[in-house]
Amino acid sequence: MVNVVKSPMLSVKGNQLVNGDGHAVVLRGFGLGGWMNMENFITGYPANEQAHREAIRNVLGDALYELFFDRFLEHFFTAADARYIGSLGLNLVRLPLNYRHFEDDMQPFVLKEDGFRHLDRAIEVCARHHLYTILDLHALPGYQNQHWHSDNPTHRALFWEHKHFQDRAVWLWERFAERYKGNPWIAGYNVMNEPADPTATRLEPIYRRLVDAIRAIDPQHVLFLEGNRYSTDFHMFGEPLPNVVYTNHDYALAGFIDAGPYPGTSRGEYVDRDALERKFLQRSEYMLEYGTPIWVGEFGPLYKNEPQWDATRYQVLRDQLDIYRKHSASWAIWTYKDIGLQGVVYAAPDSPWMERVRPIVEKKHRLGVDAWGTTDAGIQDIIRPIQALFEREFPNYQPFPFGVRRHIAQLVRHILLSEALLDEWAERFRGVTADDIDRLMQSFLFENCRQRSELAQILASYA
Repeated sequence: MVNVVKSPMLSVKGNQLVNGDGHAVVLRGFGLGGWMNMENFITGYPANEQAHREAIRNVLGDALYELFFDRFLEHFFTAADARYIGSLGLNLVRLPLNYRHFEDDMQPFVLKEDGFRHLDRAIEVCARHHLYTILDLHALPGYQNQHWHSDNPTHRALFWEHKHFQDRAVWLWERFAERYKGNPWIAGYNVMNEPADPTATRLEPIYRRLVDAIRAIDPQHVLFLEGNRYSTDFHMFGEPLPNVVYTNHDYALAGFIDAGPYPGTSRGEYVDRDALERKFLQRSEYMLEYGTPIWVGEFGPLYKNEPQWDATRYQVLRDQLDIYRKHSASWAIWTYKDIGLQGVVYAAPDSPWMERVRPIVEKKHRLGVDAWGTTDAGIQDIIRPIQALFEREFPNYQPFPFGVRRHIAQLVRHILLSEALLDEWAERFRGVTADDIDRLMQSFLFENCRQRSELAQILASYA
């Protein structure tokens, strides 16, 4: 646990973060994925959060719908979780947020005060356990990237094409700044998660607009700015802005669910510790050139609960943490809690939630529906002919951001098949009562979850 200090408010000094007492602080902790910005692999639903919510509302009606998600938010993160994170010696929780908690598309620029209830609670409980928090706007109006984790039901990032969406993002950050200015246990504001502007020309201007708007209200808090193309590309930035941390995301090829052996070849590239460090240095080139702090906002392998596989992914993790320690980088591993793929804490396989959703989770794996944690092995009869068609007819087609194969996977698996599965998912909850909902969501209480003990020990050893 970090030492209690009189002045915990952070600021940037050279290539370090320092607290109000002038002591250097390295932030190490978790991203709280799947909570105030839900993601399908974390809790089991198909498609994107808003589609998931609409399907549940259609089955449960308004009152039970509201209870369903309120009980989820209540139980998923509590004082027990903050206490556990502190017990590992970590000092940070990154809080991913969906704009929909605070503003409605049909009532833009009207603040939803109730959206702050659970956020304020999380910030407060983390502060009580001497954990910094970073507010991370993970899903912006209009979708700042092309994938489900910005609550995008399509493959288009419309945020970059409509000033209206940009105006709403500025307005929302002004509201955050008004509410949280002066809060010393908020390490800062992660202004936009994983932006992906296909032109690479619009990110820097919108960042300057957002920074100016926030600074006019809250001149103290550190701002965390991510690179383009999912926080990996910083070429469009000039001189660093003051009191800003530029943050990369550092997922390793050897950590994905379709990876090969480690050390060994994954997706056609040989990956060992040296390769991990080269990739980290490439993604950190801007920060190293200008002498700014480095914060790896996301990284972390995926697990299969198979001893041999998991052992090699733990080695990937150790090697990455060694590299971050060597270069004095702060970090937040993805993710803290889920249903068994990546979290250090996960819902028990025999919990009411897992018993309820297991048939859908199994079908998602069979169809390769989730982008994170499943493969297309079960639907090769569909995928291979499409890939062959594109190789034959469109050999030079390489769409932003990740090329044609990932594009086909998104359109077929992660949109078409996911949408078809939504009603089947929601039907799993037809007929539940208020008491049933509370029992289901208590599956996510820390005391009812299981811990991935070796992962916890590794993280504690680097804290």
